[in-house]
Amino acid sequence: MVYLSKALGHVLSFSYQIGLQNYILGLFLFTFLTKVFLLPLSIWTQKNSIKMVKLQPKINMVKVKYFGDKNAIADATTELYKKEKYNPFANVIPLCVQIVILLGIVDVVKHPQYASIEEVDMCVKSVKCYVYPYIQGGGYLIMPIIAGFSAFILGVAQNRMNPLQREQSRMGQLSTMGFSILISLSLGAFVPVAVGIYWIFSNLLAILQQAFLNCIINPHKYINHEELEASREKLKELESIGAKRSPFERNPDSKRERSDYKRFFSVANKHLVIYSEGSGFYKYYKNIIEYLLEHSNLTIHYVTNDPEDQIFGIEKQNSRIRGYYIGEKRLITLMMKMDADMVLMTVPDLNRFHIKRSYIREDIEYVYVFHYPLSATISFHPEGLKGFDTVLCTGQFQVDEIRKREEVYQLPAKNLVVCGYGQLDNLKVQYENMSLVERKRKKILLAPSWQLDNILDSCVDGTLGQLLGKGWDIYLRPHPEYIKRYKNRMDAIVERYKDVPTKDLFFELDFTSNNSLFDSDIVITDWSGAAYEFAYVTGKPVVFIDTTMKCNNPEYEKIGIEPLEITLRSQVGVHLPPDKLSDLHEKVQYLLEHTEEYITNNIAIRNKYVANYGHSGEAAGKYIIASLKDKAAKRNEI
Repeated sequence: MVYLSKALGHVLSFSYQIGLQNYILGLFLFTFLTKVFLLPLSIWTQKNSIKMVKLQPKINMVKVKYFGDKNAIADATTELYKKEKYNPFANVIPLCVQIVILLGIVDVVKHPQYASIEEVDMCVKSVKCYVYPYIQGGGYLIMPIIAGFSAFILGVAQNRMNPLQREQSRMGQLSTMGFSILISLSLGAFVPVAVGIYWIFSNLLAILQQAFLNCIINPHKYINHEELEASREKLKELESIGAKRSPFERNPDSKRERSDYKRFFSVANKHLVIYSEGSGFYKYYKNIIEYLLEHSNLTIHYVTNDPEDQIFGIEKQNSRIRGYYIGEKRLITLMMKMDADMVLMTVPDLNRFHIKRSYIREDIEYVYVFHYPLSATISFHPEGLKGFDTVLCTGQFQVDEIRKREEVYQLPAKNLVVCGYGQLDNLKVQYENMSLVERKRKKILLAPSWQLDNILDSCVDGTLGQLLGKGWDIYLRPHPEYIKRYKNRMDAIVERYKDVPTKDLFFELDFTSNNSLFDSDIVITDWSGAAYEFAYVTGKPVVFIDTTMKCNNPEYEKIGIEPLEITLRSQVGVHLPPDKLSDLHEKVQYLLEHTEEYITNNIAIRNKYVANYGHSGEAAGKYIIASLKDKAAKRNEI
């Protein structure tokens, strides 16, 4: 330290002399010279910071890929650093150098002889630069405030200019700035005033230095900001998964979730796992589960994101069903560590987003179960089924669509099994067991979807205007998701029509039963799949209003097969654009008069497109049992 202090003392003495023997000016020149001397280190730091930001998209995607698994993220990040020859600890070097120089300056100020300046002369000319503020008192106590303010200015500038700091999160920027201000306040209060002045100059000159570095090494030439932002958005989507809680709010189900997670992995040799997003999805598995329980000895492991899922009541009636509550975030880790022979899901885009295939076992058969009885052409992203091995199809039309999709997008061929559609079977039984009430007036059900520009958001007044007062009972049943997302909008519609007699217009906001759907004479919708369920089960006609089509694959026309959602609109009923609502009354009247013809027609359409009507669970169950037996036989051969 003595050698460093003497070296710095010579620089300070030189600065003092050319600074007209003014100690403040000398300190400024001294600070400037140290910045010049350390410029190569600053250039190296600038390059290292840019390199780190360039790596950030890859780091973000590592976090996306292994979200929830801290060990896997740490290992993959370390491998990435090795591959890119980046050392994260390199950014600490400039700070260490700055601390060493600071300690040397403190030593010089306390021992002026290092600077070849007589101590007496120094104290007489600038006594404030040598003594401590709390000894000097008075106006010199303002030094900590000035030092802290200089750090604040530096922090604001660095958040805009420094390539690494500007890409930090807002919280990260504030934390860095807060730490810098705290250090500066401490230096201003507890070191000689001369050191405080040096620190203030250092902070202010650092702003000019960063501007200079950005001129000679422009970060924008090396950083792909679009790629960086895209990776952030993907990571943000995962981090926002699950219920949003206050940091101080305790999750009442966390203990149960941890217990179920541990219990799930305590079971070895799991053959069949079913994943459900919530209680409402059980209906898509119901027939399959019932067949498997009756015709096999399989234990069914049922993972759900819903702590109130009906499966927990069902498992009490059958010991071969085991339910597990796993929240959406913990599900990510569970799926990556999955160990089972087969996994059934209704969620597409496996391996594209947060739900991944297992990296523990590569031989798991992932099976997609449709929860929509229509086209696979527009309902999925082009690669929405790529991550699956097997797809249980509603009918041959889905097989044709998926095969054509594989051809157009050069995707690996899936194992396609024509099974039917379980929910239709459930609705068939429900409809057959219903006691239909004889009505004096016809019942018209308005059942919009919740997608963009649905009937409620685009033309509800025009639609109701054509229906009310015509001697019909009008029931308005919004989609449950619409109520969940846009309750205020629904409340406004209810308020707007509060003076219409209940016998003419009834708002059905209770979704516990489907009876109102099948008790209707006509359903009016936009693009709701429930309308096809109505037409397939009852045979009765539908009126479609051509609002904006829901489409997850804008390139669907490349496949060359018209989606059933479009084909059937003019077959199971009629359709008309929103600007032709003046024809709605006439269309409804026509359908009511020709209902019997439509029943015959729509039942024929159902039989053409839906396989194994009433027996889909049997078809799917037989495939699952056969596939699991085949896997067991292959293991025994090994």
